[in-house]
Amino acid sequence: MPSSSLMTVILAFAANLLVAAAKTVAAILTGSASMIAESAHSWADTGNQIFLLVAERRSSKKRDVAHPMGYGREAYVWSMFAAFGLFTAGAVVSVMHGVQQLFAPEPAGDFGVAYVVLAVSFVLEGASFIQAFRQARKSARQLERRTLEQVLKSSDPTMRAVFAEDSAALVGLLIAFSGIFLHQLTGSPLPDALGSIFVGILLGVIAVVLIDRNRRFLVGQGVTPELEKSMAIRVMEHREIERLTYLHLEFVGPRKLYLVAAVDITGDLREHEVAVALRRVERELEDEETVEEAVLTLATPDEPSLSFGVRRQSPAVE
Repeated sequence: MPSSSLMTVILAFAANLLVAAAKTVAAILTGSASMIAESAHSWADTGNQIFLLVAERRSSKKRDVAHPMGYGREAYVWSMFAAFGLFTAGAVVSVMHGVQQLFAPEPAGDFGVAYVVLAVSFVLEGASFIQAFRQARKSARQLERRTLEQVLKSSDPTMRAVFAEDSAALVGLLIAFSGIFLHQLTGSPLPDALGSIFVGILLGVIAVVLIDRNRRFLVGQGVTPELEKSMAIRVMEHREIERLTYLHLEFVGPRKLYLVAAVDITGDLREHEVAVALRRVERELEDEETVEEAVLTLATPDEPSLSFGVRRQSPAVE
């Protein structure tokens, strides 16, 4: 069965493909600057879904000798490509066309076709957005967060990209409708041209946010204090571990962590028994879906213990 992220991307791809084709026809028939901007937006989103599908597929590969930390960061690389595509093929094209329309406006007509396409597009984009929203809300509830907070902080770049792009698509449709309606009402192409520019600016802002989030995870995004506490308690729950003096957690992919810890082993074991105990705890931690690799080392007696409380935290990872 496909993951929820994969299903979200597939639904978004299908919706964007249909919407892009419909908007292109409407743009040709109407000559509306806002509709041309929306057409460019939807084709950019459609291409981006291909990048996101590649991200889902490549990041799910198991680690090997060449990639001991796994392939999880592939998700951020391909999601970064998608964000750049949204900026260039969506934002830049929309702004440029809007500016051209300001100085050399072209006549527009067949507004009824534009309204029908915008309405159908809103339904299809809305269905895709609902899927992305449900996925984000489910993750947010597990972590006791607000939905928007989870979208921004999540380690899942495909969910964030689809949520952001579908949100921008719905807002962009409202902007395009306003531009086309005011064009029809006033007879002036100015609102339509401004609508195209505003759509481009919206896409540019969304793209910059997505680029920044992917950049953070590519260079080594740390975890929240809540997740750090949860993972510390997981380590301390092992009967071999007496205390924990150091803990490093780093995302190496969507919901995948690299864990390094310094611990004190219970009792006064001999050297080979200590080594066996450490390896056993590492394997048990790596058996958990969220830990890609665990590395444990011995703490020195003078190192202070870390204290995170005793209650087991939510097993959900950002």
